[in-house]
Amino acid sequence: MVGTLQLDERLKSKVIPRIFGGLGNQLFCYAAARRLALIHDAELVIDDISGFVRDLAYKRKYQLRHFMIPCRTATATERMEPFSNVRRYLRRRLNQRLPFLDRSHIQQEGMDFDSRLLQVKPWRTLYLEGYWQSEGYFKDVAETIRKDLRIIPPVDDVNLRTAAQISTKPSVAVHMRFFDSPTDSEANNAPTGYYSRALAEMEVLVPDAHYYVFSDQPNVASTRVQMPAGRVTYISHNLGEDNTYADLWLMTRCRHFIIANSTFSWWGAWLAQHRDKHVIAPGFEKRHGKMWWGFDGLLPDDWIKL
Repeated sequence: MVGTLQLDERLKSKVIPRIFGGLGNQLFCYAAARRLALIHDAELVIDDISGFVRDLAYKRKYQLRHFMIPCRTATATERMEPFSNVRRYLRRRLNQRLPFLDRSHIQQEGMDFDSRLLQVKPWRTLYLEGYWQSEGYFKDVAETIRKDLRIIPPVDDVNLRTAAQISTKPSVAVHMRFFDSPTDSEANNAPTGYYSRALAEMEVLVPDAHYYVFSDQPNVASTRVQMPAGRVTYISHNLGEDNTYADLWLMTRCRHFIIANSTFSWWGAWLAQHRDKHVIAPGFEKRHGKMWWGFDGLLPDDWIKL
């Protein structure tokens, strides 16, 4: 019996997603791959290294260890080492000649929701590369994804006290993400007008709201939009790449959301468990520059687009 079980494990298909990008994008990489593995009873194996070793521009780090995900990380062989860069390139080129559903290495084509991924059936080992930024890639297993992506809470006093305060108020998480310097250009930042409109809308929906503002530049965020006096708290203690998970954890404690054009706050809103939550999101479309936004499938239908 033991020998049979071991043989079954060896024959089981594997889905190996290459995780890369910031925390929000890492979560999308995981969720799409998790759904494929779950639906087809395949093993999910995380490549937590190859997407980061050559990230010299942004110096991102693997962050999924802060979540309760039930899978192992890839071995060197599963990461196609040695010479992984060359071997991965050759696999991509060879697979691009095959019909999409016959590929063993799938690289995302464009940013719009691609329903073909839902029809893929892993055979042996399937490598997956892409951000897959849509709830559509995992909506049918949403409860499993929410369970997997429970955040291991920070243990420091500041975050625990802040979380306790959030739980006592009609809290609204506001995320302001700066892709460009605020003094240079707002070409890739959600415009100030969006936040003003979103704040006015939220004041109607939640008249006694207390706003918790999260930002990669909290000092700038505090001067950008006039918030209601006495009803705002700026979160500025979780700075740095290593602490982004703690900000996300605090976000998910909030009841309502004004998100940025950012997958980070997308996940903060999506992972929040409050059934009566209001989520306001930037409604514009952008398909160039430092970030892409508003493409097909990105925003859930029940979110408010401004």
